[in-house]
Amino acid sequence: MRAISELFLVKFFPFVRNKKNSRKPISFSIRNINMSESNQYDSCFDRPRVVIKKVLAKPQSEGNGAVVRRSIGRHELRNLDPFLMLDEFSVSAPAGFPDHPHRGFETVTYMLEGAFTHQDFAGHKGTINTGDVQWMTAGRGIIHSEMPAGEGSQKGLQLWINLSSKDKMIEPRYQELLKEDIPRAENNGVEVKVIAGEAMGVQSPVYTRTPTMYLDFTLQPTAYYHQAIPESWNAFVYIVEGEGVFGIPNSGPVSAHHCLVLGPGEGLSVWNKSSKPLRFVLLGGQPLNEPVVQHGPFVMNSQDEIDQTFEDYQYCKNGFENARYWRSGH
Repeated sequence: MRAISELFLVKFFPFVRNKKNSRKPISFSIRNINMSESNQYDSCFDRPRVVIKKVLAKPQSEGNGAVVRRSIGRHELRNLDPFLMLDEFSVSAPAGFPDHPHRGFETVTYMLEGAFTHQDFAGHKGTINTGDVQWMTAGRGIIHSEMPAGEGSQKGLQLWINLSSKDKMIEPRYQELLKEDIPRAENNGVEVKVIAGEAMGVQSPVYTRTPTMYLDFTLQPTAYYHQAIPESWNAFVYIVEGEGVFGIPNSGPVSAHHCLVLGPGEGLSVWNKSSKPLRFVLLGGQPLNEPVVQHGPFVMNSQDEIDQTFEDYQYCKNGFENARYWRSGH
């Protein structure tokens, strides 16, 4: 039998389809903003989203010698439907994340600096470099490894997105986007990379099984921006570097490594009033409104399903058949 170690239980860290199983992209209502001096300090929205919770992601040890800053997934912010976890990781060889399983959700790995090599028990192998994204749908079962591909510190973000009950046991699949394939736009000191969703009139090619937006913004000093978000979605910001003012212009600035949960409203306004660039990711997703039962790398809807998942993993069945003989070599 295969036993799950504590390493796996605390592991932090394709074109997919929308709810109607259609290849049609999910659309977003994005308001065209006139970046004039008159609206620089207006919220621009009748119902602006404001920050309702702030969590500082503090460094902690994970995997095999890795260091992560976890925001979503810690006790202050257990989850934010449909998001299960967000880690900012910093890993130097020989540390990393050797063979470990997943079931019932998706992982989105976005490299900020350096490179990671991934391989799984189905024979998939590849390296994601700075600026690249791997969108992995674990579905009914994946066992894989994620290890640094170069010298020095390899840095990135890993997001866990829950799958609905009807999608938890689908076949695993991947979408890997190279840096140059991620749509981007720039205007008035604001640059955005559109990993999922739409911003500044450009749209990502990714079809998200759980409807999701994932935007990487950089604002130069004195720049500001207003981004619409579907009103029924949950949304949050994670600040990668610099500091910014979020929600309303008279709120206090917030610095790097903070996760900001946004309240209800039409969209987010942000201002960079500092003398250095501000970089943050804005994520939003349609809530699933389903029970979440999580045990380490397994996320299902009931304890019975978790118990079945442990049995499937230990006996190499129901999606974990390839685990019987596979090892990554790390």
